[in-house]
Parts: sequence; structure tokens; C-alpha cells
Amino acid sequence: MKRSLEERLKDGTVIAGEGYLFELERRGYLQAGSFVPEIALDNPEALKQAYRDYMNAGSDVVLAFTYNAHREKMRIIGKEDLLEPLNRNAIRLAKEVAKEHPYEEALVAGNISNTNIFDPQDSESKQKVRNMFAEMAGWCKEEEVDYINGETFYYHEEAVIALEEIQNQGLPAVITLGLMGENVLRDGYTVEESCKILSEKGALVVGMNCFRGPNTMQPYLAEIRKNVDGYVAGLPIPYRTTEENPTFFNLPDGGCSCHLPLETTFPTALDPLYHNRYELAEWAKEAKDIGINYIGLCCGASPAMLRAVAEAVGIETVNSKYSPNMEKHFLFGNDKTLKDHNLNYRLKA
Repeated sequence: MKRSLEERLKDGTVIAGEGYLFELERRGYLQAGSFVPEIALDNPEALKQAYRDYMNAGSDVVLAFTYNAHREKMRIIGKEDLLEPLNRNAIRLAKEVAKEHPYEEALVAGNISNTNIFDPQDSESKQKVRNMFAEMAGWCKEEEVDYINGETFYYHEEAVIALEEIQNQGLPAVITLGLMGENVLRDGYTVEESCKILSEKGALVVGMNCFRGPNTMQPYLAEIRKNVDGYVAGLPIPYRTTEENPTFFNLPDGGCSCHLPLETTFPTALDPLYHNRYELAEWAKEAKDIGINYIGLCCGASPAMLRAVAEAVGIETVNSKYSPNMEKHFLFGNDKTLKDHNLNYRLKA
């Protein structure tokens, strides 16, 4: 019997594997810039493999890759007619993979996200956003997801609309906010104020995702945890954001030796700015210690990074058998059969 999200949260830490957007761009199946998950229709087997990789790295949930698969994004790329089939197929593929889990069938989550058309001064934009969320949440309900993840909202009011439309379908909601460089949401709320309201309105889990690495997200997660009685989520990006540059949108790379085609390293030149997996594992331990219940990584995360995060909070993953073990390495190992002339050379290699 598959446990629900709430049951898993009651039992301990839930791992949520996000990060498909950058990972699939790296694998060559998604266009940076528009960032629309056409892969759900164009390359379904590649999407299933990504789902599988994150699930086997420890994710309790297969998140249907419908981030940016809303009516506005589909309109911009001239493929609005593919909106519904893309959404439905992304969910169906996720359900297929979730059943493959060898220990316990993974959860399947629908996904709705920031629309980039929400304007707090424009009532028409609010209705458009509501309509977009309503249709996507409706397809999630019809495809029988376990819950819906509403994510990366940088307006509190847009997050509330998302929550309301998820609740209209009778589904549990995880709502996470994206905090930009001014350190408040764009309609003036602090993240802890917003999360408290969202939790009181009935979101099962509230918290933060994307935009910020562990260093610049963790202080805000701590404030959310202090202000919210329910479950709290933290899903940072795996980049070394700083107090001076708290998000990855304007993160500099002083060591770059070429002219970048864009104004910033975001989104296609962030590679030298990664945290390593051990730093991410240390963050995960800290997050668990302060009471973060729903832990994962967002844009830029690889399955190996997610596995390190899961293992750091005490979870053995399907692919933990492939976790690093240098015992047999010819230079850095300690196996008794290794050759001394190589082991003694390790510092000169």
C-alpha cells in the first residue's frame, strides 16, 4: 500500500527531487530561454529516464514535469494547441515510472508554477492566472495525482490563487516560494508571513524553492520554521549564492575567460559556480536539524547531488550502491592489494 504524502511526512523526512529543467537542458532535450517542457511529447523516453534517475536517487515523489507548461508559455512558443496533451502526458509518464520503485511506489505530484503574467495592479491578469491554474489542476485531478506542487511563486497573492485552485480539486498542496534579490516577495510580503498565511489556509507543506543556494535560503527557512506550525519545505539550487548576490540570476563568475553571449552567467554559464555534493549534504543535515520536513534540490541539481542529500538525512536510496567509495582506487584507496608505488605517488599525481 502506497503511503500518502502526509503519512510519509508523519513518518519522517520526505525527499523531493526537482531540477529537471536544467538537467534536461544539459542532456539536450530542452531549450534554455523559453524553458518549456516539450520533452513530454517530443522525447517521452528521455523524460521517463530523468524521472527514474531522480527517483532512484532518493526522491519520494515523481514530480510531473509541467513547470512552465501553462497556457501563457505555450502561447509564447506558438504551441497552445499542445497545452493539454503535454500536461496529461507528463503526468502519465510520471505515473509509469513511480510504479517501478522497488521498495514502495513513489508518489506522483502535479505541478503548477509562476506564470510571469501576474500583476498585483491588474485584476484581469489575476483572473487569467486563476484560469490557467484551474485548468492545470483539473487535469491533475483527472489523471489522479497524489498531490499538486505549486512552486516558484514570487508574488504571495499568486501563490494563494494556486492554493485555492488546488483545493478546489480536493488535492493536497505543497506551496513553495521563490525569493528574489530584494529579500521580500514582489508584493511586499516576507516569506515567513506568506508561508504562515498559506499554511493557515490549508497548504499541507509550505516553504521555498529555487533562485537561492543553501547559503542564502537557509536563514529564511529558519524564519519560516519559527512562524509555521505545519510542514516546511526547502529546495535550494546547488549554486554558491552569496549575500551580495543572493540569487542565481545575477551571480558573477570572475574566472570566466571568454565573452558570454548573455549579460549574466544565468542560465547557461553557471557551471563553475556549483556547490559540491558534500556541501549540499551538510546543508541537508542542517535543514533537517532545524525541522525542515520536505527536503530537496531545484534547478541545476543532478541525481548524484540529490542522492547525497537523501543519504545525509539518513535515507538509503535505490542507487546508494553506487555512492562514492574510494577504497579500491589505485591512487587514493586502502585495499591491501593495491600497489605501493602508486599509493605513494598520490600527492604527485
